[in-house]
Amino acid sequence: MTFFMTSPRVGTWIKLATVESVEIMAYAGFDFVVIDLEHSPLDLGLTAQMIAMAAASGVDPLVRVPDHQPSTIQRVLDAGAKGILAPHVDSAEEARRVVSAVRFPPFGSRGAGSTSRAGRWGLTPRAEYLRTGNEDAICVLQLESPAAVAAADEILAVPGVDAVFLGAGDLSVALGVETNDPDLLALLGRARAAAARAGKPCGAACVDGPSAARAVALGHQFVIMGNDATMLARTARTMVYAFREEKR
Repeated sequence: MTFFMTSPRVGTWIKLATVESVEIMAYAGFDFVVIDLEHSPLDLGLTAQMIAMAAASGVDPLVRVPDHQPSTIQRVLDAGAKGILAPHVDSAEEARRVVSAVRFPPFGSRGAGSTSRAGRWGLTPRAEYLRTGNEDAICVLQLESPAAVAAADEILAVPGVDAVFLGAGDLSVALGVETNDPDLLALLGRARAAAARAGKPCGAACVDGPSAARAVALGHQFVIMGNDATMLARTARTMVYAFREEKR
């Protein structure tokens, strides 16, 4: 697996329903994009087009699936996604189910779809398709509840878990605190420590460059910085506000 061979890696969320967003983020210099099927109206057809655009633009495409359904995971991997982020993984048993959906037998239960884009439409030899599918597909689990942090060591010990991503936003909501609360920061530190003990990369969501740099300084190997929709909204508002001020 080559995705985490260079560190730190910086990506961004894709939420807008246009493939041009993926191309723009590639040109901007991101290492990877995460097509967000959990918190956006994107469908699988457009997701497949975005995955192809990412590959053509030289940026790694990951997909955050909306749930743990094996059929959803299989379809995004068949479309050529480099890997998945699975939200709300709270136990080792849930981790095993997600891993099983990502890996082919004997390591999992993913169905073979070698005539899909992942198999170059049937041109990749079947043995190579199965081997690379098991070796290269990235399985990232999101830890975003107190239960998930408590079970972090057990979750990270599940064979086939490649990395974890800390969902500080949902964790803060679960605790009923702000994202800078000491109790929340302590929980995040415990999750990072569990990842370090397991020798697995740990990711974080960041709003801008300085916060991403701080996350890396804390020990995160990859960060997901901002998203296309909010970048557009904030830039547009800044430009309009500046115009209004100039007219005064």
